[in-house]
Amino acid sequence: MPAPLSVLPMGLAAIHWSVDPVIVRLGSFAPRWYGLLFGVGFLLSFYAMRSVFIREDKPERDVDVLLYWILGGTIVGARLGHVLFYDPGYYLTHPAEILQVWQGGLASHGGFIGVLIALYLYARSRDDQPFLWLLDRIAMPAALTGGLIRLGNLFNSEILGTPTDVPWAFVFALRDMTPRHPAQLYESLVYFCICGILVWLYRRSDASPRFGTLSGAFMVLVFGARFLIEFVKAEQVHFDIGLPLSMGQLLSLPVILFGAWLLWSSRSRAKQPGS
Repeated sequence: MPAPLSVLPMGLAAIHWSVDPVIVRLGSFAPRWYGLLFGVGFLLSFYAMRSVFIREDKPERDVDVLLYWILGGTIVGARLGHVLFYDPGYYLTHPAEILQVWQGGLASHGGFIGVLIALYLYARSRDDQPFLWLLDRIAMPAALTGGLIRLGNLFNSEILGTPTDVPWAFVFALRDMTPRHPAQLYESLVYFCICGILVWLYRRSDASPRFGTLSGAFMVLVFGARFLIEFVKAEQVHFDIGLPLSMGQLLSLPVILFGAWLLWSSRSRAKQPGS
């Protein structure tokens, strides 16, 4: 593997990134860093939600069911989001490939919509766990999981940034030799910070924030950060080229507005029952 820091022909120092996306190859067994980090995110989410349910006196057994709903909503929503938002023409002519999730192609906005639907369906049969109550609590581990998934994108050398000459530029040697913004790392670090902010807000309210406070803050902060970081991302799809805003930014705007409305309207909502 090349040295972590190399000097490019132009004399520009940059971080040389050529990590193999596969952790280890043992015959047909070849686990990838992306899958590992994705799984770790959901495992940590499980333990975080279990802690919340215990603290707020909710049935602990419901956490297993809830996480199945969220996992299904995330994968199905993220895959359909990629198909419909980023490459509908291709998948309409190759419908069999829609199910081939292992080939890559997951959209975070689609995953977000999928989770919203999954939470709504789950909450319909549980009067003690209303939709907004769930959405507020899922916001904390969701930000953490989002950060881990973006680290997975870094290990996959995907979702590249635009060319730059900043001292912390990355050269993704598996793709090209151009120094680029590490956009995946930017998002990952921001999401970890947002997770910390949400946990602080939750504890500050003694586990009883007003309905919509945490979920509204999540939408504004996460998708606001996504909107800004898109300016230093390379175009992900051909129709982004030449447009003032990328597809990711266009999809982020309604979520930011909805989150802002949740925050504004939360002032008139009752506080949620604490532990």
